Amino acid sequence: MKAVYTELHRSHDPQFFLVRGVVKRTTEQPERADRLLAGLKAGKHQLVEPTVFGQGPRARVHSAGYLSFLAEAWDAWSALGDVGPEMIGNIHPVRNAATYPTHIIGRLGWHTADTAAPIGPGTWAAACAATDVAATAAQMVMEGEDAVYALCRPPGHHAYRDIAGGFCFLNNSAVAAAHLRLMHERVAILDVDVHHGNGTQGIFYERGDVLTVSIHADPAAFYPFVWGYAHERGAGPGLGTNLNIPLPIGTGDDGYLAALATAQKTIEAFAPGALVIALGLDASEHDPLAGLAVTTEGFRRIGAAIARIGLPTVFVQEGGYLSDILGDNLTAVLGGFEAAR
Repeated sequence: MKAVYTELHRSHDPQFFLVRGVVKRTTEQPERADRLLAGLKAGKHQLVEPTVFGQGPRARVHSAGYLSFLAEAWDAWSALGDVGPEMIGNIHPVRNAATYPTHIIGRLGWHTADTAAPIGPGTWAAACAATDVAATAAQMVMEGEDAVYALCRPPGHHAYRDIAGGFCFLNNSAVAAAHLRLMHERVAILDVDVHHGNGTQGIFYERGDVLTVSIHADPAAFYPFVWGYAHERGAGPGLGTNLNIPLPIGTGDDGYLAALATAQKTIEAFAPGALVIALGLDASEHDPLAGLAVTTEGFRRIGAAIARIGLPTVFVQEGGYLSDILGDNLTAVLGGFEAAR
């Protein structure tokens, strides 16, 4: 399987992470990519440089105002003087009867859901490069590749149409799906990250042409807390095209594979022309965020189960943080997929 990757992700090196009132170094570090690259090398996957698509793929899923904010944010922040090394909002308006702010501090709060998406001087460039990686992988599948892996960093599935959050700025999985829609009437997204893909759900919630399925740790006790429940099924034309499968904290291989079997039935009933996998390796038993307990062999079984769905597939990297077996888990997923295909 070919893998799309660029070193441009390294310009985004966030530091701030607020955990239960304690400031820590974020787990979304550039070293993640190094460990994932080791996993690709172990699996003998060929690396491909992304095509630079420009704003088009991003504009299909994000608002013009949000893209302008991200492009302008660091310069506007720096011009204030006496500012911190990262942009972290101190207001988060719920937008009830609200007026869109013109000041950069107001815009920062408007466009961020939480404090887990600090913006630095290289964040916009890295996020744009990640969408190019995702769109390139989708384009390669459209041109005949059976499956392609996109090593996207920063991740994207918590990013809404105009809101960043949870380490995410631009929604790479949504970008891939929207790009595949240029060829296919219907596309499905299967999110296997330990966290609910709330941004992806939000982007497609009222659309009937993209099915969103997310298997994740129960949000009653896990981020994002307020989205990801089983009763969220879509709205309007999208009613019935959103499926959430929350799992008890600590669920292991067998419980996870049972949920995946349910997801497979839903995807097959939708009959999409292509599939996007929002690949979160943070469901691992060794991931520092510790929500689920999937083993490396479990990831191999997940890859094989995805292969049996039998669709052209784009794997988009989402979560998966620093552990000694992060690369091994990536090798296992892609290897399991290839062996079962």
